[in-house]
Amino acid sequence: MPETTSRRGLLFGAAAAVTAGGLLTACTSNEPSDKSEGEKAADQPVADDKPGKKVTIGFAGPQADHGWLNAINDNAKERAKKYSDVTLVSTEGANDTAAQIGQVETLINKKVDVLVVLPADGKALTQVGLKAMRAGIPVVNLDRIFNTPQAYRCWIGGDNYGMGLNAGNYIGEKLKDKKNAKVVELAGLDNLELTKERTQGFDDALKNYPNIKKVARQAAEFTVESGNSKMAQLLQAQKDFDALWNHDDDQGVGALRAIEQAGRDDFLMVGGAGALSAFEEIKQDRGVLKATVLYPPTMAASAIDLARALGQGKGIGGMAEFEIPAHVTLYSAVVDKDNIDQYMSTGFK
Repeated sequence: MPETTSRRGLLFGAAAAVTAGGLLTACTSNEPSDKSEGEKAADQPVADDKPGKKVTIGFAGPQADHGWLNAINDNAKERAKKYSDVTLVSTEGANDTAAQIGQVETLINKKVDVLVVLPADGKALTQVGLKAMRAGIPVVNLDRIFNTPQAYRCWIGGDNYGMGLNAGNYIGEKLKDKKNAKVVELAGLDNLELTKERTQGFDDALKNYPNIKKVARQAAEFTVESGNSKMAQLLQAQKDFDALWNHDDDQGVGALRAIEQAGRDDFLMVGGAGALSAFEEIKQDRGVLKATVLYPPTMAASAIDLARALGQGKGIGGMAEFEIPAHVTLYSAVVDKDNIDQYMSTGFK
């Protein structure tokens, strides 16, 4: 995973994780008391990768049954390895909420210093988040949010609405000069709030382009197989359209197969999430896939940075406050052939 080049100014890059060099800053100052508060804040040293107070971080995520979730686990583990002062205690991962609650309770009983939790179901795991906080263990809630902010010290995650918004604006700019342009949407699971947010963002962006009309929407299931079958249905029903937005690059693998099998190359496609397979397709620039909108799994690396900061009583470089933020929303950057080289190393398998 690439490191950002600035050690001070960049808090969170366009979609990448916070770097260790730019993340941590000491929370006390030895400056003379005659300095203003603003001057004191400006003088806060930016911490680097040098070892500090030892921190044990408990990490609990769902089962890695999807490329993005596997990348979440990998990012967390690899980030922890960077720090000699961090011990990472990971659970096996579970999609069953009762099993994951049990795993988090085990980490609480082990008295880890900080917890990082990506819940299989945010609502269902809220109580165990509250239990940890009440036990004096700060929680970094990763992506799927608990029902109450009392259950976490910091939330960090992606921007589903922003994904749709940026996908819609990218397509809108490509088609803004085309009269009566038509777009279709291959969504994810419709029973998930994140899918609804992505669609809402997409629809809101298209409102800025009165020449564009969304003529069809089909929901898939974030799998290669569902992407293939649902895309085939879309292609059968819609003989003529100018652009496709696909919510998820994993299901996009199946969608691209259906497009190839149908012999279609008369529209542009934008994906979602940031899979390596999508990046490679975009770089080759030989097919319909021209861009993808990130939902960066590097957020797990940033969560480890935030947990380390919490455990060491530090804040974030580039900010005047002595504490880490309560919420961090990552930006959903659009990756196309113009910037693909910058993001290639972050693509997940």
